[in-house]
Amino acid sequence: MRALFAAFLLVSVASHARADKIVLVAGGDGADGTEATKAKLIQPFGVDFSAGGGDTILIVEMAKGERLRAITREGKLVTMAGTGEKGDAGDGGDARKATFNGMHSLATGPGLTFFLADTWNNRVRAYSAGTGNVTAFAGTGEKGFGGDGGPAKDAKFDGVFCVGFDPDKKNLYITDLGNRRIRKVDMATKIVTTVAGNGMRGVPKDGEEATKQPLIDPRAHAVDKDGNIWVLERGGHSLRVVDKDGKIRTVAGTGKAGTKTGAALEAEMNGPKHLCIDRDGTVLIADTENHRILRFDPKAKTLALVAGTGKKGKGLGDGDPLKAEFNQPHGVIVHPKSGDIYISDASNGRVLKIVREKP
Repeated sequence: MRALFAAFLLVSVASHARADKIVLVAGGDGADGTEATKAKLIQPFGVDFSAGGGDTILIVEMAKGERLRAITREGKLVTMAGTGEKGDAGDGGDARKATFNGMHSLATGPGLTFFLADTWNNRVRAYSAGTGNVTAFAGTGEKGFGGDGGPAKDAKFDGVFCVGFDPDKKNLYITDLGNRRIRKVDMATKIVTTVAGNGMRGVPKDGEEATKQPLIDPRAHAVDKDGNIWVLERGGHSLRVVDKDGKIRTVAGTGKAGTKTGAALEAEMNGPKHLCIDRDGTVLIADTENHRILRFDPKAKTLALVAGTGKKGKGLGDGDPLKAEFNQPHGVIVHPKSGDIYISDASNGRVLKIVREKP
């Protein structure tokens, strides 16, 4: 009788085991205004959501796309900003007539404003969903470094690759890759300052002041609820963190390209390009050139596989995230309400999501 009950219990547990599923969100061969899963995307890099974790999904397309797209509540893919041509024009006017140059990411700000990393125009621009206009926010457009301590609009950047807010949206952080710095704009004063990197190339020393240490090539950042700034280095193949006291240390990656997972400081990545904070405080990483998504656990100090076989391809493995194939995933973000993980599968021209089965 006990054996029979044990067998029943095992079957019951197995049948209720959590099974996340990966599905297509957007990307096909269709035209603008059609169903998102059928409409064409060109190099989708960044994804975010309307304020408060709303139903609208925003997507920026990089080179050859040069647009801000949106998936409406009805599931249609529409263009919000950008003509599709490369350029640097249109501030103060209709965003659909504006031009951009290699947008890599976006961040949802207060109200109905979305901040766009206009990467090779060396600046941040703001799109207002209320007016439909695009305006200048940070950077003159001139490539260089300068302006710390002054208005963000007068500052100089060298490749704005990532923009992202702290949880309270009091500060907008900017990954200034060419200057090897992470910079911050106070949203109340619009003053820009540096929070990590001294402009030199190198591996920072653990426990030292972040603004006095070198970085290799910071590609993206994310800020958690405790004020930690997580910095992902592309060519450095590493994850670093700047704590609330301004001290930096390396937490994952050997500094060499590879595929090994496990103990974080012995694990390897290959050209990682984006990251986000999951709702449990772990860090999700788009390990781009390994065609996979990883998770860094700060408590366990491990780097584990979340999705992807590591093989370049298009197959979704019957919905199993670990059997799915990607082609240079350039973005990863967690929906604040559902907890679903959205992935910008850039070179496959699509956005996917991992639907988390509710326990």
